[in-house]
Formats: sequence, C-alpha cells, structure tokens
Amino acid sequence: MARKKYQSYTEEFRREAVKRSEKPGVTQAQVAKELGVSAQQIANWKRQFTRLSDKQFNSVDGVDYSKKESEELRRLRRENKRLQEEMDFLKKAAAYFAKNQE
Repeated sequence: MARKKYQSYTEEFRREAVKRSEKPGVTQAQVAKELGVSAQQIANWKRQFTRLSDKQFNSVDGVDYSKKESEELRRLRRENKRLQEEMDFLKKAAAYFAKNQE
C-alpha cells in the first residue's frame, strides 16, 4: 500500500488563508473551499500562528521573549540559584568558625 503524500504549504500561503478567514462576513469553510484545503486545517494554522506570536516572537516593553532569550534566562536563573546556595553555605561556615574562635 502506497503512503499518502501530504501537501505542504508555504508560511505565506497559510498566513494569507488565516487572514482571509478572519475578515468579517467570511467563514473558515468558505476560505477553505476557495483554497482547496479543509476548514480544520485553517483553524489549526490560526491556532499555531496565535501560539507562536503569543509566546515566541513578541517583544514587550523592549524585552525579547524569543526562545534564545528564554534559554539564557533559564541558564541565568540556575546559576543565580547555585550562587545563592554557595553564599548561604559560606555564611553558615563563617558563623560556625567565628563561634568556635570565641
């Protein structure tokens, strides 16, 4: 049995389909019929673009929330936590040795 080949669409095509379906008085089903795709596919593209724009590519108040920036932020938080733990340990050690010297 032969495998089904899936049609791949360019990002520009998908964005245009989503834009058309968001116009007032036009349904996803109408746009889907015009373009020869399913209405569910347009709904999926819309959800994907919304998710991407909400989480990966927005810059809010000059802060870049892209994946690269998020990875760096996580790395810095881990390093900050490690340094905080080291500092707490050193404080306890200094207090212990100061107490023994008295």
